[in-house]
Amino acid sequence: VGIRNGFPGLLADRVQPMTWEAVEGWAGLGGAELGTSRSTPTSDEEYVEVGAALERNSIDALLVIGGHRAYMAARRLASNQNLHPGLAIPAICLPATIDNNLPGWEMTVGADTALNEIVRDIDRIRQAASATRRAFIVETMGRKCGFLAFMSGLSVGAEEVYLNEDPPTLARLNVDVAEMVEGFRTGRTFHLAIRNEQASPGYTTEFLRQLFTEESDGVFSVRSMIVGHLQQGGSPTPFDRAHAAGLAAFCVDWLTGQVLAGRSDWHYATTGDGKKHTEPLTQVSGVYDMENRRPRDQWWMALREVLSTLSWQPPSSRSDEQSGGPGAG
Repeated sequence: VGIRNGFPGLLADRVQPMTWEAVEGWAGLGGAELGTSRSTPTSDEEYVEVGAALERNSIDALLVIGGHRAYMAARRLASNQNLHPGLAIPAICLPATIDNNLPGWEMTVGADTALNEIVRDIDRIRQAASATRRAFIVETMGRKCGFLAFMSGLSVGAEEVYLNEDPPTLARLNVDVAEMVEGFRTGRTFHLAIRNEQASPGYTTEFLRQLFTEESDGVFSVRSMIVGHLQQGGSPTPFDRAHAAGLAAFCVDWLTGQVLAGRSDWHYATTGDGKKHTEPLTQVSGVYDMENRRPRDQWWMALREVLSTLSWQPPSSRSDEQSGGPGAG
């Protein structure tokens, strides 16, 4: 059974049987064929409405596919199961979001495809700018989770990556601009900075573009690009296709076991020790930063030193020879 366009509203009108023929070819489509909704239940009346609709349609278990909003909606329903018997069924959340900002997974479904789309676009920018002296600022999605910005920066060799987890400061920007200008003056032809969309409320992509332009002194030009919703399209990567299939199979098996056992737990899928398992939704706040919408422990943050090393710009040859530093001789 598929429930189209989210939880609330006229749920009965959005429930329809899903046959094998109905989902034929979905594996290669980069979109949400089930539909999406940004509205979620927030009141006792809406919780009762959802429970009544589930009961009316004889729904025995619920597989919730989505990101932060889907998890939070399911969490609220799990905490209010007592309001209607229709909510006394098992449910599990499957992590599907390009932001890669959900707990329990190194990669959520969709994140690998989005990352590939970003890297492809940046590679094209680099090719187009190869014959010019130009600095580029690229803005990625991710809200306050810097996964897409960081991993794309690591993948394409960006000189700077600005994240909400490590927001830019005036002191840092002073150093970054000085190194960028010096790089162009000593032969560099391309500079790439990648900014997470919510890295800073004040130091926006447009602010960075104007700052770099003001300091360029005509030595190089500056362009900015917001990748935008292109990140949400594209053909799913083989990893995402296999990942989604494996996760869905695990979730359906778990739900089947819950139904047969007569249980009504609401969990979210996670992994540990190389195996898939589940955790109660009501306890998700222990591992998830609700305010910033990201896991409290993000594995990729440990790679920041690697990015810093790879993006290190050696001094000019004259400075090296005088100091005996890297590249001297």
